[in-house]
Amino acid sequence: MVQYKVGQVGGTIIDSISGMYIKGLCEHYNIDSKTKLKDLPKSFMDILLYGSGTEKIKFEHESRTVSRKFETEFEGVVHALERRFQETKSPAMKAYYETLMSASHCELCNGTRLKKEVLAVTIGGLNISELCDKNIVAIKNFINNIYENKMSNKAKLISEQIIKELNSRLQFLIDVGLSYLTLSRAAGTLSGGEAQRIRLATQIGSGLTGVLYILDEPSIGLHQRDNEKLLASLKKMRDLGNTLIVVEHDEDTMRQADHIVDIGPGPGVHGGNVVFSGSPKDIEKCEDSITGAYLSGKLKIEVPKTRRKQDNGYIEIRGAKEHNLKNINVKIPNSNFTCVTGVSGSGKSTLVNEILYKAVANKLNNSRIKPGKHSKIIGLDKIDKVINIDQSPIGRTPRSNPATYTGMFDPIRDLFASTNEAKIRGYQKGRFSFNVHGGRCEACSGDGIIKIEMHFLPDVYVPCEVCKGKRYNRETLEVKYKGKNISDVLNMTVEEGLEFFKNMPSIRNKLQTLMDVGLGYITLGQPSTTLSGGEAQRIKLATELSKKGTGNTLYILDEPTTGLHMADVHKLINILQRLTDANNTLVVIEHNLDVIKSADYIIDLGPEGGDEGGTVVVAGTPEQVAKEKGSYTGKFLKPLL
Repeated sequence: MVQYKVGQVGGTIIDSISGMYIKGLCEHYNIDSKTKLKDLPKSFMDILLYGSGTEKIKFEHESRTVSRKFETEFEGVVHALERRFQETKSPAMKAYYETLMSASHCELCNGTRLKKEVLAVTIGGLNISELCDKNIVAIKNFINNIYENKMSNKAKLISEQIIKELNSRLQFLIDVGLSYLTLSRAAGTLSGGEAQRIRLATQIGSGLTGVLYILDEPSIGLHQRDNEKLLASLKKMRDLGNTLIVVEHDEDTMRQADHIVDIGPGPGVHGGNVVFSGSPKDIEKCEDSITGAYLSGKLKIEVPKTRRKQDNGYIEIRGAKEHNLKNINVKIPNSNFTCVTGVSGSGKSTLVNEILYKAVANKLNNSRIKPGKHSKIIGLDKIDKVINIDQSPIGRTPRSNPATYTGMFDPIRDLFASTNEAKIRGYQKGRFSFNVHGGRCEACSGDGIIKIEMHFLPDVYVPCEVCKGKRYNRETLEVKYKGKNISDVLNMTVEEGLEFFKNMPSIRNKLQTLMDVGLGYITLGQPSTTLSGGEAQRIKLATELSKKGTGNTLYILDEPTTGLHMADVHKLINILQRLTDANNTLVVIEHNLDVIKSADYIIDLGPEGGDEGGTVVVAGTPEQVAKEKGSYTGKFLKPLL
């Protein structure tokens, strides 16, 4: 069911169709048009949202050109939006209408999607919806209990093959670390790693042999305990006679592989070569391999010699009970680097993203996002800003790029506008923007590429034939700074840009932070649509680092090591420590043990995923967590400390 968000509209509606309808409604129902939405009677709000039914209302529209009176039923805001959403053929308008919608349970079926007649059919006292709302392990136990204890011999004979098939498929999901999922979980709410593992479970179940499987980072979002199950599943597929090629940064996966191909030696322009091809033991001896150096221990991320003290107060979440959280209280130390850990599905994202971030954003940023269920959050007096550095794109069109997002493109355009050639021609700063008329190539509107709609196939992007992908017209490209035009600058890597702008502090400092987070290989004008989630997240981190910090900021990061090599993780940890040293509070959801061991404080949720999770197993320093026998994180952390 679709629900519409309605808020008070600021300003005065003058000489508009909307104003005509609102004025007519208010006069008909004797309502003061200056009344705030929250103070309107419910009966009037229902009419405003859902229409007047068959009741006709007089409307009067007067403007400079039109004057008319008519009488008709009022359609209602919600019905009008639904109609327009269905009728529009514009993707942009569809996207706009979708921003006004949010999902909620259907009042008739309460989100079950089925008729009451269907829900009346039960097995063991549960209907199909109630059964699918349980997690994988609970469903497996439930059907086996019924088969063993509550079926007659005849019923067992009939259902034997069905039970066998169900057990087999459910076990595949358990084997790839998805025991915490419910069967009713919407596909759109699954992470990329979860969706990939569901596809993997399907392939294991098929029992095929002689197949080449290619997997891209299947360990994403997995705790070490669940990773062991995944590796066992991959080996099972191999032993059936299949070939598996796995793109992976995970150390355990590398060590258990039969063969490793190491590409490098560096990223971007410094990579693209096969540095090593051989066994996991032999890569440790390869002098040219950075991967081998970390696997052998020649390079390693050291455990911090000291931990920051928890002496600057706490942010305390009380009564957290969204999803599987069991009414827990959680304390997060201020000015500390805190890691939230736990097996997959233990409630980490719910606690941090759904409750902490949304509740703090509501209080500090005046946002209107609805946080997850909790009693209250106290101790925010030392926090003046909250920033969620996630892996969403830095922009959704090719126009957005690292240069524009970090803010360095403004001083770069100032620089070109200050050249003698630009002054002679009368070019201002705007001439060097690809977003406005003047200096850009009008054939592609400054995109450098042209989209060809393929209708039933994905759209194809081709370089603009006029500017050859340079984005600017010929006259603009004739203006040069140190022998380079604006297009040449956008095609520079961060590393090249750092040398080129070494005497320009306003640009150099931003480029340096991009280098610090391991992004020296990306180009300044690289379209945001071509950046991975991990790259987008690190660009956001670099942007925050380049700002003049006030301290007292709460930073939230969800698995920032996704897609990162050990060397990049090393750089990331240094960045996180720098942010914390500036008196900020960091809350990081993470499974990577190098990040976890580098934190000041750990909040370990669990002990299991799904219904068996949602409690605080242990909270404290990494050393304290490592001593907790009931903590899976502690078990894997202990050898590293």
